[in-house]
Amino acid sequence: MSDVLQQYREVEYQLPKRQHTWFLYGAGLENLGVDGKPVEHKVPGYAPDQVLIRCDATGLCFSDVKVLNQGGEHTRIRRDLRMYPVVTGHEAVVTIVGVGEEWKDKFAVGQRFVVQAELFYQGVNLAFGYALPGGLTQYQAIDEKILDGDDGCYLIPIADSTGYAEAALTEPWACVVHSYRLNYRQGVKDGGACLMVGGEGAEQLVLGKTFAEGKPARIVAANLPAALLDRVKATGAEVVEIACNGQCGGLDAIVDAHTAGIGFDDIIVCGKLSPACLEAVSTKLAKFGVLNIVCSEPVGQQVAVDVGRVHYEYWYYTGNPGPDISASYGCHRTPTELKPGGTAWFLGAGGPMGQMHVQRACEMPNGPSLIVATDIDPTRLDELRERFIPAAEAHGRTLLVLNPTEFTPEAFEAKLREISGGRGFDDVVALVPVPALVEQAAAYTAPDGLLNIFAGLARGTKCSLTLEDIYLRNMRWIGSSGSKISDMVETLRLAETGELLTANAAAAIGGMNAAAEGMRLVKEQTVPGKIIIYPQIADLPVTRLSDLKDVLPTVAARLRDGKYWTNEAEAELLRLKLSLEAPAQVG
Repeated sequence: MSDVLQQYREVEYQLPKRQHTWFLYGAGLENLGVDGKPVEHKVPGYAPDQVLIRCDATGLCFSDVKVLNQGGEHTRIRRDLRMYPVVTGHEAVVTIVGVGEEWKDKFAVGQRFVVQAELFYQGVNLAFGYALPGGLTQYQAIDEKILDGDDGCYLIPIADSTGYAEAALTEPWACVVHSYRLNYRQGVKDGGACLMVGGEGAEQLVLGKTFAEGKPARIVAANLPAALLDRVKATGAEVVEIACNGQCGGLDAIVDAHTAGIGFDDIIVCGKLSPACLEAVSTKLAKFGVLNIVCSEPVGQQVAVDVGRVHYEYWYYTGNPGPDISASYGCHRTPTELKPGGTAWFLGAGGPMGQMHVQRACEMPNGPSLIVATDIDPTRLDELRERFIPAAEAHGRTLLVLNPTEFTPEAFEAKLREISGGRGFDDVVALVPVPALVEQAAAYTAPDGLLNIFAGLARGTKCSLTLEDIYLRNMRWIGSSGSKISDMVETLRLAETGELLTANAAAAIGGMNAAAEGMRLVKEQTVPGKIIIYPQIADLPVTRLSDLKDVLPTVAARLRDGKYWTNEAEAELLRLKLSLEAPAQVG
């Protein structure tokens, strides 16, 4: 290790007086920084109840572009950015460079951490890079919101041998890992609010073990037949009987009256409802809510489903043909892992997150035997083939990479039927926020299959879907957004043991001044992978790894197979590009 890199790692240098930060003052790239440059300002001090961190590497994400596009209207920000600008960058790895007196028993200068961005403090979501300043700055003081939040400390320690980019990329990777670790409830929520709506055929249904594992605090019963209603009352839960017209009107008032406007933890549809009623009822779920449809007859037409809320609010769609209402719970695989030896289709697989899903499917133990990755960008598809077909073959799997635009719509659908043997895919992961593609994904989900709406479609985005697939073909529809500390810890473990090469997702690097250009490239989706910004390097333009041989040949020489980012390449980059003040131990 060279002197400059050792000084940097161990914080054996004088901290600068001034620093640069990319403040976002409103919607649009023109409002990022001032005149296209980061803002120079004073490095903050830190109070006794604070810790000063240095931002070492930050991955740029399409979620940052959403903030860029929406500005202060973004749902996680909601403030006047002219007055209170935001600093984006939630994929960050940091080093402690100063410790306030109140934290000296827990933290020390030189400790390195990856930030768990999805954080809560006193019940409020204060996500890093959204409500709180993120990683597109050089130094910042943090306090108990991050150090002692609702879930504890949101800084996850990393090993001395872990690279900065390798660690920063555990944040997006943790979101991928999280989507396969979901353990949905195996019964109604104990102490929750449950809505049961009766329709045609409800008199043939039985409760079974529906309330055996959990008993709601309140059950709102609408149009239930007398025999079923009597069995519901026998559970001992508070039961409120209501009338509901054929269009399920007045549901907003019902939600307000019985759930304080939050929505129901469980909605159980008993029998056949009209399409309009089904659509209205399904929108009244609370976050992490379960919609259980028990019916033996098809709806007769497609129903508009708010897929944005399925994604962001973790809604779970399940069901069975009856007569046992409880059969919908626990009848599908949990957690929501890819089916071992099964078939998987990833739509929009060429983007950075899509590549992570495909890489994981190719390399994971007991993964699917057939993996199909589709995208419309030829460059990204070439990248998928080059990167992952060898990995799939090494694990005894088949990876097919297809461009739908090279087929007529009819020929592409015929190809999907041929590949899947006419039954669809056991796992379908929608990675592009286009409603028509989510509808196509649902149409090619196999019986007993799982549709994962991973793409971040805005709340209120509706898709026309065939709901009888849920209860007549045993499909499940899920969504997820972000990750938990446990997901980050698991992802970091996989990275540090070499089971998951998180740095493989990196496609380009840049210094602090290049962050705006990096955001533009992410917005245009022209780089087939993640862009990593090193805030402590000033003047490195966004540089694709494939171009490093012409720009930084000694860094390029340390890439794996000439194309993958490594800790050795990163160390050489920092040796060449870091510029530190005179050595002086900071304590």
